[in-house]
Amino acid sequence: MGMKTAILIHGKPDKEEYESREYPSPSNFHWFPWLQKELLLNGYMAQTPEMPVPYAPDYETWKKTFEQFNIGPESLVIGHSCGGGFLLRYFSENDIPVKKIILVAPWIDPDKEISPDMFDFLIDPLLEFKIEIHLLYSDNDSDGVNQSVTMIRKALPHIRTHFFKGYGHFCLDDIGSQAFPELLDIVLS
Repeated sequence: MGMKTAILIHGKPDKEEYESREYPSPSNFHWFPWLQKELLLNGYMAQTPEMPVPYAPDYETWKKTFEQFNIGPESLVIGHSCGGGFLLRYFSENDIPVKKIILVAPWIDPDKEISPDMFDFLIDPLLEFKIEIHLLYSDNDSDGVNQSVTMIRKALPHIRTHFFKGYGHFCLDDIGSQAFPELLDIVLS
C-alpha cells in the first residue's frame, strides 16, 4: 500500500492579481490552505504546488511541476478551474491510476482565450471507468466554465456530478469562507 497523498492544483489568476501583494499566492488562496490542513489531519501528505506562470499557463511546464510529486493508487488529485482542466488533460494522456480526481469548476478554455496548446487534447472517454471522478459546478459560474462543464459531461456521461446553487466560481468571495466542508466530504467519501 502506497502513501496516501493529495495534490491540489490551483487555477489561472489574472496577471494583476498574481503580481499584487494584496493577494496570497494562488496555492494559498481561497479554500486551498483549509483543505490542505484538513487532508493532513486525515492522514494525507497533502501538497499545493505553485504552478509556473499561472496567469499564462503552459501545459508542459505545469506537467513537469505536477510530476515532481509522488502520484499513485492512493493519491487524491483536486483541481480548481484551469487546474481541473489540467488534471483532465493529464489523466486523459497518462494512464496513471489514482484513487480519485476532483474537478472544482473545471475550465478547459472552450473559447481558446489562452495559449492554444494548453488544452489541445481529447478527453479520454474511458477515464471515468478507470478512475473515480467528481465534478463540482455551480448555477452562477462564467460562460466559459459552464461550456467546459457541458463538454466534460458529454465526454464523460457517468461522471459523479455535484451541483451547487450560488457558489459562483467557488472562490473565497463566492462561498464567503476559506472552509469548504462540502468539498472535504466529497474528497474523503
